[in-house]
Amino acid sequence: MKIKRFEFNMFPVNCYVISDETGEAAVIDAGCYYPEEQQRLKRYIQDNHLSVKLLLNTHLHLDHIFGNAFMVREFGVRPQACKDDEFLLPHTAEHCRMFGFTINEEPAALGGYISDKDELCFGNTVLEAIHVPGHSPGGMVFYCKGSACMFSGDVLFQGSIGRSDLEGGNFNALRRGIIERLFVLPDETIVYPGHGDATSIGNEKMNNPFFR
Repeated sequence: MKIKRFEFNMFPVNCYVISDETGEAAVIDAGCYYPEEQQRLKRYIQDNHLSVKLLLNTHLHLDHIFGNAFMVREFGVRPQACKDDEFLLPHTAEHCRMFGFTINEEPAALGGYISDKDELCFGNTVLEAIHVPGHSPGGMVFYCKGSACMFSGDVLFQGSIGRSDLEGGNFNALRRGIIERLFVLPDETIVYPGHGDATSIGNEKMNNPFFR
């Protein structure tokens, strides 16, 4: 599996394009706010002759969904996320104003819901959805057993965890979910987070201050 990380600048946020030998691909957290960022994502997909089959959101906070409407227009794929976060979409413009800027365009409606333990497939690749609420009610981690990696959104970071003081957040649920659902996976599992650099399950079990 090939993984391309884009860091988009509004917050900033990580977006991942994952593809395999079939040329099929999934885009996770298309947080591209600016037109030039959207075009950079489009060029990568086109230059690598990828067919985007899935547009996935780890959760629906504003910084992770800026590019969803663009992806719908350009590639005909509708975003999928956990239903528990859908309540956030109508408030995206309001949340942008709270951070001091104007929404780039109305967020795209979801085209499907993701539930715990769902298998999300493209090409020869399978992602397992793991529901870990606490940062948001519908927080999802996408785990690829075949490539020993996960896309953790804002659940787990290098040396930290997601904030739990936003609407629907719950610190105890977040910490418990990481321990019970993520730390049971192999230590060598690479963690690709929604912000910052990659890490591993083993490194976070040993060094993350939230679990000492």
